[in-house]
Order: sequence, then C-alpha cells, then structure tokens
Amino acid sequence: MALSRVCWARTALWGSVVTPGPLVTRRLQLGRSGLTWGAPRSSKLHLSPKADVKSLISYVVTKTKAINGKYHRFLSRHFPRFYVLYTIFMKGLQMLWADAKKARRIKTNMWKHNIKFHQLSYREMEHLRQFRRDITKCLFLGIISIPPFANYLVFLLMYLFPRQLLIKHFWTPKQQIDFLDIYHGLRKQSHSEILSNLEMVIPLISDAGLRWHLTDLCNKIHKGTHPAAHDILALRECFCNHPLGMNHLQTLQMKALSRAMLLTPHLPPPFLRHRLKTHTTVIHQLDRALAKLGIGQLTAQEVKSACYLRGLNSTHIAEDRCRTWLGEWLQISCSLKGKTASMVIPLKSKSFLYLILRKFWS
Repeated sequence: MALSRVCWARTALWGSVVTPGPLVTRRLQLGRSGLTWGAPRSSKLHLSPKADVKSLISYVVTKTKAINGKYHRFLSRHFPRFYVLYTIFMKGLQMLWADAKKARRIKTNMWKHNIKFHQLSYREMEHLRQFRRDITKCLFLGIISIPPFANYLVFLLMYLFPRQLLIKHFWTPKQQIDFLDIYHGLRKQSHSEILSNLEMVIPLISDAGLRWHLTDLCNKIHKGTHPAAHDILALRECFCNHPLGMNHLQTLQMKALSRAMLLTPHLPPPFLRHRLKTHTTVIHQLDRALAKLGIGQLTAQEVKSACYLRGLNSTHIAEDRCRTWLGEWLQISCSLKGKTASMVIPLKSKSFLYLILRKFWS
C-alpha cells in the first residue's frame, strides 16, 4: 500500500515535467518566442524584381552558351568543311563589329575636339582608311541583296568569289596570302605601262638635266637596278609641271596609276584624277604620322601592312627587310613637304608620280 503511494507520487511529480499540459506548453512557447527567437519566419527567400530579372538573364545566357556549344560540336563532327566556313564567318562579323565601334569612337572624338583627319595618330588614321574601304565593299553586298530572295544568290556569290566580294576578315589564313599575291600580281602588270608612259614624255621635258636624270633612271629600272632615294628626289621638279603634273596627266596614264594603287580604273577622267589626288594625300599624311610615331613602334603585322599599301609584296619578305624598305620610303615621302607651308599643298597632290617609281623596288 505504501509502495503504491510512493510510485503514484513519483509519477505525479515527474510526469508533469515530461508531458506538460496544454496550458504549460502554450506558456513556454509564448515565453520563448517573445524573449529569444522572435516571430517564426518562412524558409523561402523572396528576391526583388531586379534580382529576378538578373537571375533570369543569367539563366538564359548559360543555356544559350550550352546550346551553342552543342551546335558547334555537332557541326564540327558531321560537317567539318562547313564548320570551318561558319567559324570564319562568325569571327569576321565580330572583328567587323569591333572595327565599327572603334571607328565610331574615333569619329566622335574628332567631332568633340574639332580634330581633322591629318591630326590623328598613325594607327587611328590607318584604321579609318581601312574601315572606309571595308565598309564600301560591305555596302555593295548589302545593295545587291535588297531584291527579294537575292540574299540566297549573294551567299552563293560570296562562296564562289570571296576575293572580289569579301573583306580580309572573312578570308582564311591561306586565302589571305594567296589573295595578296594575286593583288600584287595585278599591281605589277601596270608597272611596265607606267614606265613606258614616262619614257614617252621625256622629250617633252624642257630642262635638259631633268631629261637626262629621268632617262638614266628608266634605264636602271630596265636593267633591274633598284633606284636610290637621291635618284628619285632629283626628279621632283619633273612631276610638278607639264607633262607629268597630276593636272596634266592623260586618261591612260591615270588608269595605269589607278591599277598600280589597286583603285578601280573604270571611272570618268575627272573622278580618276580626284581619286588619285585623294589617295596620294592620304598616303602622304600617313607617312608623316608614321615618321612622327617611329617605325620601331610598329608591330610586325603593321609593318607588313604598311609596306603592302605602299607597293611592296611583304607577305614573303622578312620583317627586318620590310622595316628597312619602309624607312627608305619615309625618307623620300617626308622630303616632299618642302620648306614652306605654301609648298606642302601642291606637293601632296602631285607627289604620287615619283612615289610610284618606288614601286619598282618590289
């Protein structure tokens, strides 16, 4: 009897602690929530609308990259030749877009600070010059693709005639070398015609000393001897007046010079003359900017591009020889500016004829 009472008392004493009643439980919960943990929170995080948009964009970009990677692997595995063309085309678009942004940045800076073209640095001037030629070629493709369904024909023409219709961004490395060789071959075809035109006008030169110098120079070129810089500079007066001044050239002479500079000869004579003057002025301005910068500051690719623009086929020539040739070219070009400002303008527009003699060094 006594044992049962002890068990009952122990149960009553400890049972209330182990299994408290509903009132005690509620008080404990209220006390804990009010003093320590605070109000209960949801386990889910609610992001702001801006964060939701960023996470969505990041997800779309990640998925797009994954799909694009699978597509590239599929093309490279099943259509390897097409994949090469596709890769070159996409990289060409990226490079053309980068060139456009850089050209726009240069033009904006020129407009804001009232800077003229000849006041730019050498690299900026060269970038604008090359971009203008590239965008002219691209505009031609855009025009012929305007008619309905003509874009399919344009893609076929680009595949069949990449040299004539595409810019260098869309050429393969082998095509770049082959096409530059072809262009230089076309350029060299006009050299003999230019030399013949020079020999034809020798009797029309009034100064006997200049006649002798020009005859001697033509004979050296026929024998394969490269003329020195002083041989060319001695003839500068020949190309400032009749019959070799730019304003006195015949149509056939201007067409030959246009082919030598990779300019189209299929234009009326006034346009040919204007284009030769403009092109000569741009090259002269580039030469002055390059002399100010220094040939040593150019990379190997920039040196080869500069030499090719001025008539030397630099694709198969060592870099050191290209730098030497370019230095000699600048020696001649920078000597044309004269001693006074009044002499600079006419020499810019008439200097091309005796600069073209330098092309026989190539």
